[in-house]
Amino acid sequence: MNDFDVPPRTRRERRLREGSDDGAPVVLMVCTGNICRSPLAELILRARLRDVDVRVHSAGTRAPVGSEMSGFSQEIAVEHGASPEEAAAHRARWLQEPLADDADLILAMSREHRRAAVELSPRHLRHTLTVREFARLAETLSDEQITTAADAAGAAPRARVAAVVALVSGQRGLGAPAAAQDDDVIDPYRRERAVYDVSAAQLVPAIDAVARVVRVALEAT
Repeated sequence: MNDFDVPPRTRRERRLREGSDDGAPVVLMVCTGNICRSPLAELILRARLRDVDVRVHSAGTRAPVGSEMSGFSQEIAVEHGASPEEAAAHRARWLQEPLADDADLILAMSREHRRAAVELSPRHLRHTLTVREFARLAETLSDEQITTAADAAGAAPRARVAAVVALVSGQRGLGAPAAAQDDDVIDPYRRERAVYDVSAAQLVPAIDAVARVVRVALEAT
C-alpha cells in the first residue's frame, strides 16, 4: 500500500492527492519556547522572502503561550531585516497538530524539536528537518536540480515546494552522518547576548540556504 491508497487526513495530504493549489506555501519553525530561536528564524526567513508569496510561522513544543520574543532575539531579528514592529508583535504559541499538518516544510531548531514534530504524527517525517540539516543537504543540490524537481510538480506553488522539500529530504543518508551539534542550533534562553550571537551565527546561514531553495522552487510559477 502506498501513500495514496489511504484516505487523506490532513489538508496537506488532500492537496497532494487532488493536485490542488491551496494558496501560498507554508514553512513552520519549531523550538522549545517559541521566544528565542524559532521566532528569530521565522522573522529572518520572512525578511529574506519578503517579495515571495510564502507564509512563515513558528511554534514551541513547550511554549509559554502569549509571551513576547526575547529582547536579544528581537534585536538580532531587526539587524537581519525584520521590522521592530514585527519583532515586538510576536507572541509564543504551542505546537499543535493542525498547525503542523498545514505546513509544507517544518524546520526544527534541534533534533529534539524534529522528533517532537514527527511524534505529533509520523506523516510529518518526510517534510520535517532541522534547519541546519536542511541547509547541509541543500548544499549538495544545484539551482538547476531544484528547478527541475519543482517544474516536474507543475505550477501550483505548494506542490512545487513540496517536491523540492522531498528532493532535499531524499539526500538523507547519502553522505556521512552529521554530529548532533552540527544539526542543532544552540539554545540561548536566559543567557548573555554573546550566546545569542553564537546561536544566530549557526541559524542565519541555514535560513539563507532555506531562502535560496524556496525562492528557486517558486521562480518559474
